[in-house]
Amino acid sequence: MPGLAAKPFLDLQVRIAPLPEENELIARLAPRGYVRARGSRPDSPGVDRDLPRGRTPVDPVVWEKRLYWHEDAQAILHVRRLDSPWGRYTVWFRDWLRAHPAERDRYARLKQQLSAQQVGKADYDDYTRAKTAFFDEVQAAFETWAAREGRSTSS
Repeated sequence: MPGLAAKPFLDLQVRIAPLPEENELIARLAPRGYVRARGSRPDSPGVDRDLPRGRTPVDPVVWEKRLYWHEDAQAILHVRRLDSPWGRYTVWFRDWLRAHPAERDRYARLKQQLSAQQVGKADYDDYTRAKTAFFDEVQAAFETWAAREGRSTSS
């Protein structure tokens, strides 16, 4: 996203119904250079499940996902269920930041600060959890913005 510092790789997302079994995805993605990401900790956020969030209770299964890494392309591929709230949140959040440069800049400063704290660490788990606090703070704002912009809860 223009104006937003980021990790040195692309974050890609695919939403699909139903979420394929892990072996099926590996068979399809490995020939394209993607390998299954594994969390370095048992509770690594965003590897096998997204962090549950939102005001409306949902079936816990909607948070399931698969995460893949492509070293040559420097890309991360998030494979989420079509009905994943996170699938919507990531797009709404991105678009809200584009529409609100001051919030984008505030988020960029936070990411730079967190990145500096990550130097020498084995994983991005603490970085991911710390960014979640910002997400918690602005989620109501970007959901309201998305509704006002006519964004569907199923898109």
